Amino acid sequence: MSESSEIREDFITEMGRVLENFGLPHMVGRVFSALLIADPPEKTAQELADELQASRGAISGAIKMLELMQMIDRKRKPADRKDYFSVRPNAWSAAFMNEIMGISLLRKLAEKGLRIINSDDPKVTRGLRDMRDMTAFAEEEFPALWEKWSKYQEDKKEGEGL
Repeated sequence: MSESSEIREDFITEMGRVLENFGLPHMVGRVFSALLIADPPEKTAQELADELQASRGAISGAIKMLELMQMIDRKRKPADRKDYFSVRPNAWSAAFMNEIMGISLLRKLAEKGLRIINSDDPKVTRGLRDMRDMTAFAEEEFPALWEKWSKYQEDKKEGEGL
């Protein structure tokens, strides 16, 4: 294995583990990591399977999940029957939005849980109250953070002359 290949594999492994810690299945993290450093920026399923030494079935499942999460795009080139996959522009923004939707759902579930508990004991309700309060705080703060992010992206594009 060349030094370049070894460095690529180390990145894919490390990034895959980080994404796994965020709840993604192992192969999903590895496929996304491989696409992040793809040059050219797209790969076929077979190329991913070869690079990651994984079955086509494992790659296919990871691709389906990444497409559902709106993290990657699928394209076909003219006169080519293969699908090519690449990281979607603004993939991280989409991932962040998915997390915010999940946070909102958790807040609603915490509120529902608090309504069904028949106890005034703060020790009994502490877990659900903490969940509700943290998720409500995140929901309240998110619009300002999103606005700052959008402004940052705008300023960055202007600075780069895009």
